[in-house]
Amino acid sequence: MAKATAEAGVSAGASGRARRREKSTTELFTMMQVCREADMTYQTLKFYCNQGLVPNVKRDKNNRRVFDRHDVEWVKSLVCLKKCGMSIEEMREYLALCLQGKRSIPERKVMLAEKRARLIEQIAELEGSVDYIDWKQGFYDDVLAGRTEYVSNLLPSDEASA
Repeated sequence: MAKATAEAGVSAGASGRARRREKSTTELFTMMQVCREADMTYQTLKFYCNQGLVPNVKRDKNNRRVFDRHDVEWVKSLVCLKKCGMSIEEMREYLALCLQGKRSIPERKVMLAEKRARLIEQIAELEGSVDYIDWKQGFYDDVLAGRTEYVSNLLPSDEASA
């Protein structure tokens, strides 16, 4: 992973003592590194950046986007929000709320609660689909084992048994 060094001033105390400077390293990541870590395509990350969903994107000396650890974690959050069914517009709204700080937490909680409720509904729908497949597999097993007569909703009864 690419690293950049930044100068950081550290105060020696409030008593007027001299300030000392010490070097700290800020790890920066390329677009491809972020894509690998967030399990997303390069095109998607570029789109998110172009849509303003990744605030404070930095550029290296060659004008390529670079991301710090906070950016990477935010991008991973965007991936999750997308999987939760958030539209780009909803993600923009969520970002705007996040940028307001602590005071917007109640509004963010409402947004997330609504998404969670919809996910729970989708999970129930998927569980119903899995139950159907399990039942159908059992039916087919019984037909193949001779325990049940084959009946089709698509074929006339005389063609179904052929």
